[in-house]
Amino acid sequence: MLGLTCDSCRLKSLGTFRVTILQSAPSLLLNEMFWFGPFNSNLQRRWKKPVDSAQTRLENRTRDLRLDKLMNQLKKLKLVLGVHELLSKRRGHYTSVQLLSRWRHIAGVNIGIGAFLRKYPHIFEVYTHPVKRNLCCKMTQNMADLIEEEAMVIRECEAAAVQRLKKLLMMSANGTLHIHALWLIRRELGLPDDFRNSVLPKYPDDFRVVSPDALELISKDGSLAEAEVEKWREKEYREKWLSEAETKYAFPIQLPTGFKIEKGFREKLKNWQMLPYLKPYENKDVIRVGNVQRFEKRAVGILHEFLSLTVEKMVEVERLSHFRRDFRMEVNVRELLLKHPGIFYISTKGNTQTVFLREASSKNGPIEPNPVYAVRRKMLDLVLLGCRDTKLMSPLKELEERYNKVRCNGSEGGPCDGDWVIPILEGHDEQPTNGIFREMGDPSDEDNHD
Repeated sequence: MLGLTCDSCRLKSLGTFRVTILQSAPSLLLNEMFWFGPFNSNLQRRWKKPVDSAQTRLENRTRDLRLDKLMNQLKKLKLVLGVHELLSKRRGHYTSVQLLSRWRHIAGVNIGIGAFLRKYPHIFEVYTHPVKRNLCCKMTQNMADLIEEEAMVIRECEAAAVQRLKKLLMMSANGTLHIHALWLIRRELGLPDDFRNSVLPKYPDDFRVVSPDALELISKDGSLAEAEVEKWREKEYREKWLSEAETKYAFPIQLPTGFKIEKGFREKLKNWQMLPYLKPYENKDVIRVGNVQRFEKRAVGILHEFLSLTVEKMVEVERLSHFRRDFRMEVNVRELLLKHPGIFYISTKGNTQTVFLREASSKNGPIEPNPVYAVRRKMLDLVLLGCRDTKLMSPLKELEERYNKVRCNGSEGGPCDGDWVIPILEGHDEQPTNGIFREMGDPSDEDNHD
């Protein structure tokens, strides 16, 4: 009897403890605890539907490793050319290393300027100024020759660049384009930096600058009104003996490796290939012809022709947005590019989004060679050479070993750890080519710089 009394007391105390815990719990927790039950099991929470946007499709797209690798390499060349642009604005095309360290963010260099210059000894030459006795930097002779060769090739291929410019103006709705938008893609079109003053005045019968800063096409050439995809269609029709219905409005499709083909994808693609649309060089009076798919297919044709006219068959997506109104493409350009992975590919490497024309691009650049890209490929090969040992760098190693021995013999503090460069360069009369130096300190400590 006594045992039963003790058990009842224990159960009562345990029940009191549970009630105390439940009373001390917040009301929100209680609501979550009693949300599901025998009488409210049908009131289940609905999970949010995954967001399907251009950003999520960009992240979930099938990657093309060969084009991403090419974009990583071109990023290095872009940084090198950015530093060259800073050096070219200086008198004598050189500047001090300390002054260059202040400008490195303008060129997009996110590491120390000393580490950056050491990565490319075949591109940048570091030497001691004969008068001011400070470290200076300039382009090596090999890189300077390639830059001069590129400018010469661009002048020789001026007629082809003018032809590309005419075709772009013929695709525009009113025959006009903004000069600033054309200046942004000058390298893609193979035009010089000062094309407004050096190229346009030579063709007064073809171009005219109208206010405000717009370029207008005066005379149209009917022989240029043939898109590159139409040449491909004719070749497919002639060589593969396909029917006219299959090739009249078709585009070359090259799906990336590993692309997951869902159910019904092939049927939708076949119907889209046979869908008629308004071609890029046709009359622009009627823009919205038919349904939305035809309007989007016209935009695809304009983007395909735009990329076909570029030298490297690629362009930044951000710069394409400058031509939306002129070409009357009232669509989301990035979303449209992602909807057609067999025609375009967007690479996010290089801190930017760049679209490639898949049919004309390979791991080494454009499939069809052109003189302008041939020179740029030589620049890229020189950049990718990095710090590899060559015959040109052997005198530098001998000079470094000789100076290292002199420094180590004259010092009492043990082995040399690389800090010998600046004292020796400041006290030496010669100018060693491609010198190696340590990272400079605060740029404000230098009193005599350019």
